Amino acid sequence: MFRNQYDTDVTTWSPAGRLFQVEYAMEAVKQGSAAIGLRSKTHVVLACVNKANSELSSHQKKIFKVDNHIGVAIAGLTADGRVLSRYMRSECINYNYTYESPLPVGRLVVQLADKAQVCTQRSWKRPYGVGLLVAGLDESGAHLYYNCPSGNYFEYQAFAIGSRSQAAKTYLERRFENFVGSSREDLIKDALIATRESLQGEKLRSSVCTIAVVGVGEPFHILDQETVQQLIDTFEIVREEEAAPAEEEAQPAAGQDAPTDPGAAAGAADQGGGAAAVDQGGSPMDI
Repeated sequence: MFRNQYDTDVTTWSPAGRLFQVEYAMEAVKQGSAAIGLRSKTHVVLACVNKANSELSSHQKKIFKVDNHIGVAIAGLTADGRVLSRYMRSECINYNYTYESPLPVGRLVVQLADKAQVCTQRSWKRPYGVGLLVAGLDESGAHLYYNCPSGNYFEYQAFAIGSRSQAAKTYLERRFENFVGSSREDLIKDALIATRESLQGEKLRSSVCTIAVVGVGEPFHILDQETVQQLIDTFEIVREEEAAPAEEEAQPAAGQDAPTDPGAAAGAADQGGGAAAVDQGGSPMDI
């Protein structure tokens, strides 16, 4: 990224009114592996993409349990995410010890945002290079928040952060109106589809994604790989069953439109063969 004389200190303003080190921290979130969150009236689902540094190493953990009613998914610097998740656990324990009740999600998010904002106003500190999707359930219902390295926080119905998250955002924007009344299974299904969109052509498997759920009567927990793989298999079977009737309807229509003239049929066959040759020779698009 472009460097200049105004990015050596987090407290130095540029003439355009920008804090470059804060923007660099926000860019670190965009470089991290994708994290996705969705919520309904009763449940919140977090999903993330597991990305290993090499084939010989395991992936880093991207979803953390904070309390029985709160969990976070991170994108960016994992070390910063671990520090902030440990801070959130401490706040939940202290509140529960003092008031004998769970810490409200909104209050914890504000405390986390205040902690992040301090790092943008002290010359001897640096901003946290991690974005957090905070999922929780309290007396006012289910909540999904995004905490930014700049100290800002936003509540969402559904959101995605990290690298290649724009495809997932596009899917969530098309479907978010249905999330409010969605069941737990439908919410997990939409989270898996959004995760698949962020993979951009890579096959969705339980080894490349992690799913966590919190809801009414269901404390925050991470689903094991076998359960996630069963859900993925069920989703793909449904897609195949939906595609089969469409193919059967297309075949009779093609038979009715077939040309009766042998010469025309031969010409159509030649054109089809040429198109097939072009399709076989072209490289597949990464979607």
